[in-house]
Amino acid sequence: MDYEFRRNSLDGSVLALFSMDHEALGRWLSEELGKDEAKLSAVLQAIAQLQAGELEHYQLVGRDLTLEMDKEQAVVAANVLGIEEDHDLQEFMNLYDAESIANCGLEDLQQVLESWREFLGS
Repeated sequence: MDYEFRRNSLDGSVLALFSMDHEALGRWLSEELGKDEAKLSAVLQAIAQLQAGELEHYQLVGRDLTLEMDKEQAVVAANVLGIEEDHDLQEFMNLYDAESIANCGLEDLQQVLESWREFLGS
């Protein structure tokens, strides 16, 4: 999973760009998490609790994307994906799904979030 963080020098906005199949994770970081240190800390704390066996599942529902984690993996998915799809549209929607859902290992997400925190602090 390759990624890059960018900062707009004009307005200070931040952007996370991820490789194919992980674009949704970049959108989630940029749009849902952003510069919110409290939210970032809460997700990192949830990861620690999942790894320690203190939690079995964690969910953070955002405006457009939701993060779900268990002790092994994290999934970011567009909230609209929960809607049942018409079978005829299913093949077309596979491309859309690839941009709207991403998963990775819990340790990978932890590393990404720590890198994001470091980037925000720079």
